[in-house]
Amino acid sequence: MERKARAAAESGVLLLVIAGILVALNALSALGVYKRFDLTKAERFKLSKGSANLVHDMKQTMKVDFYVTKGLPKLDAFVRDLRDLLQEYKDASGGKFDYTIIEAKDEEQKKAAKEAGLRETPFGEASATEEKAAVTMGFMGLVLKYGSEKDTLPYLDPSNTSGLEFWITNKIREIRDKADDIKHKVGVLTGHDEMKLTEANLVPAQLGKPSMQDILVKNFPFYSFQDVDLKNGDNAIDESLDGLVITQPGKDLSEKELRRIDEFLLKGKSLAIFASAVNVKANDASMNATLATHGLEKLLEGYGIELKKEVVLDFGRAFTVNMLTQGGIAAKRFPQLLTVQDDPRFTGDEALLDASFPAFFRMTDLAVPFASPLVLHADKQPDATVRAIARSSPNANAVGGDSVDLKPFQNWATLRKKGALAQYAIAASVEGTLKTAFPSGDKQGIETPEKSAKPARLFILASSQFLANPFARAGNAPDMGQMGMMMPQMGGDEQLQQLAQPYAQQAITQTILSFKNTLDWLGGDSELLAVSAKILNEAPLVYGEVSKPNIDFENETEEQLKKRDEEMKAARKTTQNKVQWLLILGIPLLFSLYGVYRWRSRLAARENVSLA
Repeated sequence: MERKARAAAESGVLLLVIAGILVALNALSALGVYKRFDLTKAERFKLSKGSANLVHDMKQTMKVDFYVTKGLPKLDAFVRDLRDLLQEYKDASGGKFDYTIIEAKDEEQKKAAKEAGLRETPFGEASATEEKAAVTMGFMGLVLKYGSEKDTLPYLDPSNTSGLEFWITNKIREIRDKADDIKHKVGVLTGHDEMKLTEANLVPAQLGKPSMQDILVKNFPFYSFQDVDLKNGDNAIDESLDGLVITQPGKDLSEKELRRIDEFLLKGKSLAIFASAVNVKANDASMNATLATHGLEKLLEGYGIELKKEVVLDFGRAFTVNMLTQGGIAAKRFPQLLTVQDDPRFTGDEALLDASFPAFFRMTDLAVPFASPLVLHADKQPDATVRAIARSSPNANAVGGDSVDLKPFQNWATLRKKGALAQYAIAASVEGTLKTAFPSGDKQGIETPEKSAKPARLFILASSQFLANPFARAGNAPDMGQMGMMMPQMGGDEQLQQLAQPYAQQAITQTILSFKNTLDWLGGDSELLAVSAKILNEAPLVYGEVSKPNIDFENETEEQLKKRDEEMKAARKTTQNKVQWLLILGIPLLFSLYGVYRWRSRLAARENVSLA
């Protein structure tokens, strides 16, 4: 009895101690003293190193007024989360970032918020227990002041917390660059009928006319684009540019122009190429491609990258759109548009997407239209790292010739059986001390060293329309100026425009973000890549029991391929169900069994106690 009393007293004391610890932790949390641990892959719940360094390295102090509306559970939770994020900026800044929370209740505060550029917005929230909703008017935005500059994030949506750090950090960067006169100039090659960044080719015409350059300049105005016309090689490239971008040319580059690009790169600069051998004209609904590399192959060959005059058709990872047909909803595949995914089941030299490379940082998938194969020859650049950073699936083939029919709806069986199926590199990088691409021949008055004076960088994504929506570019009617503004839906190919909408929904956000990351890479701002990754959705789980697809694309019919798809989906669903029930029932059951085991062990131990 004495032993039982002692055990009961010890248990009571232990419970009191645990209760005291919990009360203390809750009290500290209420006072704002707590620590969060973020174990997510994208570090979604802690400040990125790039954001921390940005505010820490500011020359002046930034003041932020955080206008909030409270009173509803969702609003209160959002305010708390954003306050925590702002506090992390403050803690990392070394005294160069501070914020004030303002709940605009009186007319004077509301007037100040409106004059600063914030929008008064209705906020509503339905009751979970009663058939009614609460509505209130107020503000939810930031006013940022740095030096002589002032700007706002006029409205933050409490129902969408993803990407908050992304938009705040980019706004901080924008204001800082204006006040401190920091320039980010990117050169874009012109003069060869290139696919321009200013083309309105991202969505079907009836949805508007946004261009890649418009979106970037509007949302990230710290970038400026400068046309680079080499004038057949007579003009050198401005050394003040952060880097040079080459988009799909429509005419050949002369050797003298290629030597000018080599000259620029050997000064320790950066070059990004978004081009392939696949040339599909704008507003051409036939989508018949001519195959030509327009001289880029001569430049790339010198850096250890062979650009093949072929188009990659990927039957293993084709871009897929679910469409309404007479037989119901059917998945339509477009093998001329590759879906390149970060799939950990493919490793080493089979890896599909290197999500550690800046342009693709932490991305889960990308749509890559009209790609050409790349073959790497690392021996040509012994002092640099030459590597493939994106590949097709192993079930792809490369088709050559002078032209290839790439219209969306066709029987792909003939093209599928042209050549053996294989995996192809479609993106590559070269980084380090580069040797000139033109060590011999007529220098044509352009003197270049044998090697770059400092490390230089080259990135190529061998896709002619990666920076566009290929269905919109081919399906939209030609720009008709004033008449087109009066009748915006006139002309064009309706079927391609219908396909352009799901392509925009599925692919364009990642495309824009990848290009923004490339611009950061060109300018040496790679630290901010982790911030950009936070606007993306979390990567889907990959289940090890669902093996890599092993499909006989050469001999199987479309019906058999469809059946394979269903089998893969069923296998994935089965594995998901197993994981779900393991988490719901399995782990609690294991804890229960362990508790019973411990209880029975104690009983057995007590029965064997000797009172001698």
